[in-house]
Amino acid sequence: MATLEECRRALGKLSDNLARAQGDVRAAAALDRSLSCHVTDLDTTFVGRLRDGRVEVDDTVVGAPREKAQIRLAMTGDDLVAMVGGDLNFAKAWASGRVRLEAPFLDLLRLRTLL
Repeated sequence: MATLEECRRALGKLSDNLARAQGDVRAAAALDRSLSCHVTDLDTTFVGRLRDGRVEVDDTVVGAPREKAQIRLAMTGDDLVAMVGGDLNFAKAWASGRVRLEAPFLDLLRLRTLL
């Protein structure tokens, strides 16, 4: 099982990857939205923002966050680490229910290029 620190590093790596992206991926990640990533097996949520093509983690809370983020992810820590490491395909994990992504419809359309 991935540790909290491994999950934090994975989100940092995801942020770095998005910041280096070009073209359609860069445009899709350029949203300014509140973001949460609930690590289900650790019952911990990273909260922050997706801004200027980067994931900014502001806080870590036990359980669900007090406020509902505009973009919400939920998955196990192992799946988070595997996805960011390139060992798990996001689209397949999302389609199989291993990863949950909730966002407004227009944001989902924009984010689809990240899949």
